[in-house]
Amino acid sequence: MENVLDVYKRPYNAAFPVVCMDETPRQLIKETRIPTLCAPGRMERHDYEYERCGVCNVFMANEPLAGKRLVKVTERKTKSDWACFIKEIAQHYKYAQKITLVMDNLNTHKPGSLYDAYAPEEAKRIWDRFEFVYTPKHGSWLNMAELELSVFDRQCWDRRIADADTLQRETQALEAERNAAHATVHWRFTSQHARARMHRVYPSIAA
Repeated sequence: MENVLDVYKRPYNAAFPVVCMDETPRQLIKETRIPTLCAPGRMERHDYEYERCGVCNVFMANEPLAGKRLVKVTERKTKSDWACFIKEIAQHYKYAQKITLVMDNLNTHKPGSLYDAYAPEEAKRIWDRFEFVYTPKHGSWLNMAELELSVFDRQCWDRRIADADTLQRETQALEAERNAAHATVHWRFTSQHARARMHRVYPSIAA
């Protein structure tokens, strides 16, 4: 935990960006009846019945200090899907010397996934672009990409979307809007806060 919090204390440096990465499944849901449109004094109404159209995955990478994010909708979240997204992050920051990537300990989030997807030379080239920093088990709340996902959940995904193409199109629209606004994250939680509040993970303090 303190390792992640130390990373978040680093000042902005375009040559050494700190990027947070996470992913979330999205259920695709289709309306079975035409919604009743809103009118004066009446809210829009949706029938309780719906049709499930499968599940897809959304990858999120955001650079909190720069107010940048990169979002991608995929059919699955396999090792190859993750490796492809990591390569896209590397290309997005092609002028950076080293990218610090904060993420959780999901079994696909390993350098070996790059070797499953690419030739050894290419996998090593991509891997060398990154410094991987993992949040602790049960500590995914330390990943600022979760904050960005919650924004998209409230502003874009809080309704029924029937297909991945529509989800991708509308997600990209919100991504462009938030990137244009340079929406940043002001992280305040530090190691000092943790030591003062989380005595159960500091036995010497609790004693």
